[in-house]
Amino acid sequence: MFHHTHPYKPFIPKNATKLIVGTLPPPRFTTGYLKHDDVNFCYGSRDGFLWPILDKLFDLNLKYENTEAAIDQRKEFLIKRGIGICDVVESSRRSKIDASDLGMKEVELRDLTNILRKNPLIKTLLFTGGNSKNGPEYFFRRHLRELGEGIKLKVISNEVPRVHQFLLDGRLINTVSLTAPSGSANRAIGSMDSYKFKKAKDPKFNTIDFRILQYNGYF
Repeated sequence: MFHHTHPYKPFIPKNATKLIVGTLPPPRFTTGYLKHDDVNFCYGSRDGFLWPILDKLFDLNLKYENTEAAIDQRKEFLIKRGIGICDVVESSRRSKIDASDLGMKEVELRDLTNILRKNPLIKTLLFTGGNSKNGPEYFFRRHLRELGEGIKLKVISNEVPRVHQFLLDGRLINTVSLTAPSGSANRAIGSMDSYKFKKAKDPKFNTIDFRILQYNGYF
């Protein structure tokens, strides 16, 4: 069984007020067999949409290549905007070597609440996925249960993207469960009434455009 360990430590600038929280990058980032247009950094998969979305939102002119320059571009953006990245999963086991969240077994989580305590300016967690099994919100809820401190998420909005709040040592922190920036989420987007409405008005409107509109309100 493949031991899928997270290849990156949390990247959290001192000025970070927001934290992007996902699960694990594709296994090739752990084994080191990257493709030429992967970026060796968080969310650097050539097949992922997070950086292309942020690229369009902020006109970053990003490089999509396996170079230090591409990594530096992303780090500079995160520092400038006060955004950190810390995925909730430290490692998992896989019987099939792929990037499916559902394929993760024996999952070891990172201590996100302790990380939040060490970074007191963070007031928003941006989950790159929701509460479906093995999604980032799902695992964060599990982390809170295992912590045993009675911390619970309070619903603020059940509309996509779902918004919750919780208190950590008297500090109010928001969570936003964004539509996942992966191809696997495209089918779910296609079934949403809000997407169908926009698609009917503009046939060129696509699932990336949908995410751009959604992410714009939180980044």
